[in-house]
Amino acid sequence: MSETLIVESESELAGKSVDGEPVVAVGARSGLWYTHIVPRWADDLEALELASYPTADPDDLYDSTGLRILATDFPQGCFAGFDRSDENNLVAMGLGIRTFFDLGEPQHTIDDIVPHDPEDSGDDPDGHWYYGTGISVRPEYRRRGIGRELYQLRKSVCRQLNLRGIVAGGVMPGYAEHRDTMSPDDYIRAVVAGELYDPTLTFQKDNGFVLGPALAGYITDPAVNDYASLIVWHNPGWNPPPGWVDPEEETDKETG
Repeated sequence: MSETLIVESESELAGKSVDGEPVVAVGARSGLWYTHIVPRWADDLEALELASYPTADPDDLYDSTGLRILATDFPQGCFAGFDRSDENNLVAMGLGIRTFFDLGEPQHTIDDIVPHDPEDSGDDPDGHWYYGTGISVRPEYRRRGIGRELYQLRKSVCRQLNLRGIVAGGVMPGYAEHRDTMSPDDYIRAVVAGELYDPTLTFQKDNGFVLGPALAGYITDPAVNDYASLIVWHNPGWNPPPGWVDPEEETDKETG
């Protein structure tokens, strides 16, 4: 159990399903039923993401082919949320992959993480990090705690699979109003300090994420000069595997 999400016991979840797929959690605030994604929902998942980000460049989003591959490669790390009061309407999803990530070399784009390859989702079963590749919520369902619930589900995946934590590129829509007077890194620092509010970054900060640095050219979004912010959540329960050598420490030794 968590503050905003109920992950019910097997006995309590018994009999709950959506389109034949077992429910893995129920949102305490939203009331949504959450399941893992499956390939046959790919077209609906694509439509959901497009509806959630109507001004985004479609090349920066998943298409149905990519979603089918992702649902095959890493279903346990991807979730769909359904409104059971509205004929099990698909209203939200949280997607991600396992990957290697060097925090000492943070600059990257979404294309570096999610290949445009019909046979490759980018998921690496040996990866140490969960990379959040997308959260989508239908506009009419926002402000119901769904984003927080999806992040709780992602954190649960990290605990279950002993991943180091969550990494992602956090969009920063509020920067559009400050891009002519502030650098993106100054903007992120102001959000961290509580001097500015950003609809996305402030939410992520409140959910335990470390913000920054700015990621240049992360997505195609002229309103924010194509910037995003690195966001990182460290799994406090992560146990290094036997023989673990931190690649960041090795990099420091080589450059020191």
